[in-house]
Amino acid sequence: MKILVTGGCGYKGHVLVPKLLNRGYEVVAFDTQWFGNFHQPHPALQVVKGDIRDINSVPLKGVDCVIHLSSIANDPCSDLNPQLTWEVSALATMQLADKAKRHDIKRFIYASSGSVYGVKEEEQVTEDLELDPISAYNKTKMVSERVLMSYADDMVVQMIRPATVCGYSPRMRLDVSVNLLTMQALTTGKIKVFGGKQVRPNIHIDDITDAYLFLLDHPEATGVYNAGFENISILDIANMVTQYVPAEITVTESNDPRSYRVNSDRLLKAGFKPKKNVKTAIQEMVEHYQAGVLKNEDHFYNLKWMQKTVV
Repeated sequence: MKILVTGGCGYKGHVLVPKLLNRGYEVVAFDTQWFGNFHQPHPALQVVKGDIRDINSVPLKGVDCVIHLSSIANDPCSDLNPQLTWEVSALATMQLADKAKRHDIKRFIYASSGSVYGVKEEEQVTEDLELDPISAYNKTKMVSERVLMSYADDMVVQMIRPATVCGYSPRMRLDVSVNLLTMQALTTGKIKVFGGKQVRPNIHIDDITDAYLFLLDHPEATGVYNAGFENISILDIANMVTQYVPAEITVTESNDPRSYRVNSDRLLKAGFKPKKNVKTAIQEMVEHYQAGVLKNEDHFYNLKWMQKTVV
C-alpha cells in the first residue's frame, strides 16, 4: 500500500511515518518543512517539500490512502494570518479531497481537532454534540469535516478529533500544555501556570499515531472519532511534572477560563486501546532532555517560529 501523509514532517508526522514504514508501507511525506525535516532516509520513504495550497504539486499518483495531517496548527498560529489558515486548512482540504476522488483513491483519513466543539458545559463531550468552533483554527476543521463527509460515497472517510497531543517527537512541539510545562521545569526549575483550573483533554503522541494506524486497519470504522483519554486541569499537569522534575509552581490569573473535555468511548468501543498517558509523556521528555536528544529550540515553538519565518 502506498500512503500519502500530508504534514508528514510535522509533530505527529515524524512519529507516524516511521510506524507506517515499519509496517512495510510505501510512504510519501508531503510538507512545507517550515519547521524542518528530521526523517531518516528509508528506501520506502519519499519526502516531498511542497505547499498543500498548490494542489497540482501534491503527488497522488499511485496513492492508495491519504492521511491528511496538514494544517496551520492551534489558535495563536491560525490567528496570525486568518487568510493563510483558511487557504491551508480548509480550501486545500477541499481541493485535496476532489483530487483524491479523481485519482480513484479509496481511503481518506483526516486529522480534525477536539476543539471543534467550542466550550461545552457537558462533562461528557461526545461526537454527537453540536459543533460550536470559536476560532479560525476550529472553524477550518469543522468546514473540512463537512466537506470530506460529502465524499463518503466515493471513498472510505475516517476522521479523528484529537485532544492536545503530548510527548516526544523528533519534530518537537514545546507550545502545547504538557510539553511546555515540562520544558519550563527542565530549563528554569520553575513552572508558570495561568489560571490552572482550566481542563484540557490530552493524548500521548504514540497513542494518536496508533489511532491513525487503527483506522487504517479498520476501514469499517467510518465517520468521526474523538481521541483523548485524560481530561486534566493545567495545575494538575504542572503537579505531575514536579513528580519527575523538581520545580516551583507559580499560579497567576488568566483571562482564558475555558475548559475543554472529550469523551472517547466511541473509539474504545471500536476496539482501540491506548497504551500511554500524560505521565509517560513527561517521563520520556525528561529522559530525552537529560540524554541531550531533546533541546529547547525556537523551531519547536510554532508561533514564535512562524512569526520569524512565515508570516
